[in-house]
Amino acid sequence: MGFVSNSYGQSAPQRPNVILMLIDDMGWTDLGCYGSKYYETPNIDRLAREGMKFSQAYSACTVCSPTRAAVLTGKSPARLHITDWIAGHDRPKARLKIPEWTQQLPLEEVTLAERLKPLGYRCASIGKWHLGGPEFYPEKQGFDVNIGGNDRGQPPSYFSPYGIETLKDGPKGEFLSDRLTQEALNFISAEDAPFFIYLPHYAVHTPIMGKAEVVEKYQKKRATNGHANPTYAALVESVDDSVGRLRAELEKSGQWENTLFIFTSDNGGLSGTVGPRGWQRGPTDNSPSRLGKGSAYDGGVHVPLIVSWPAKIKPATECDTPVISYDFVPTILEAVGEKLPEGESLDGSSLLPLLLGTASLTREAIHWHYPHYHPGSATPYSAIREGDWKLIQFHETSRVELYNLRRDPGEASDVSDVEGDVTVRLTEKLHDWRKKVGAQEAELNEAYDPEAAWESNRQGKK
Repeated sequence: MGFVSNSYGQSAPQRPNVILMLIDDMGWTDLGCYGSKYYETPNIDRLAREGMKFSQAYSACTVCSPTRAAVLTGKSPARLHITDWIAGHDRPKARLKIPEWTQQLPLEEVTLAERLKPLGYRCASIGKWHLGGPEFYPEKQGFDVNIGGNDRGQPPSYFSPYGIETLKDGPKGEFLSDRLTQEALNFISAEDAPFFIYLPHYAVHTPIMGKAEVVEKYQKKRATNGHANPTYAALVESVDDSVGRLRAELEKSGQWENTLFIFTSDNGGLSGTVGPRGWQRGPTDNSPSRLGKGSAYDGGVHVPLIVSWPAKIKPATECDTPVISYDFVPTILEAVGEKLPEGESLDGSSLLPLLLGTASLTREAIHWHYPHYHPGSATPYSAIREGDWKLIQFHETSRVELYNLRRDPGEASDVSDVEGDVTVRLTEKLHDWRKKVGAQEAELNEAYDPEAAWESNRQGKK
């Protein structure tokens, strides 16, 4: 670990570099280290072997923008009132009317970059932003550099020319994942540590594209466990290449040991959507979790999470404690030796005790709130996970479902009637949490038209 001199001429440990790599729509089984026999991810698998892998990691929302806001602020989407992807789906004839939610990350919110800059960090956002228009771009939110971030939810193309106004086109045919990685490498080489790189790859979001030679490799492989799309596999591999290239550069420059590297996804994998022809299969499968992106069930929020910090984290460790996206801000702040200002609190909990093996979390539960509709099957809902129990409340009818995820990871057997005491207790706790964070609620829609609502859902319209 490197050292710096303080004002008294003494040597003090240098603050760690931080890389937070957020993949878009990557399911928790989309990696070799999480069980995939089809996708090839040797660099990420190595990261897991040499760091800590979480088996029960969750995104803050079943879609992207709310999770991105939570990752950067340490606050739950319900508290932020950023509860859908921007600009979301409008269902004017649905049973419930969605609330007037916030469609940008307000400048008043304090981002991770704004917390790290006063500590001497240079901060770069490289990749997808999707948290509002130009007046809310990364450079307005504490980042020194914004490369590729705008209000788009997906790239027009993964091959140059990209059509991204904040990213200069490269040579024709250059691949987007490779380019964003190179921009991160350029930032690393230009900076004296410490640095913070927020690297939200556009991959593996649609449009599903891959380099021809890599696609061809997967076309020759046998599909396994619902993983069968060779182009998607090539896109997954582009992310793995990114991890490998970053690691190689940091090892070469002697910075790898003191780099805190967080790898995760913004929501569950895209397993399918509702369209004009009914349910249409997506590019991946999240089994044994149920469904995927845009769903109230575990497939919508169960994500991979790997954390590496060679100087601190014991290799080949696994953790089955439920954790969530808004834990990253307090984790990183504790890792760099910074405390929150007096009187300020966040929704997340620092994971550093878990990472260092010094203590467990005292938190009882994690929560979700999604007062929206989505063609991934979600209707307005809230959910709570406490231990092995997960309760979902669907707001159209107030129906609740209860699952024991240890015994039933696929959420196939609703035991809300059998476990009545647990159902009542968790329903009350969920209601209290929504009230505590000021969650916005969907309300009865006076314009409700059952036939029009059914047709809108069948078409998968916004």
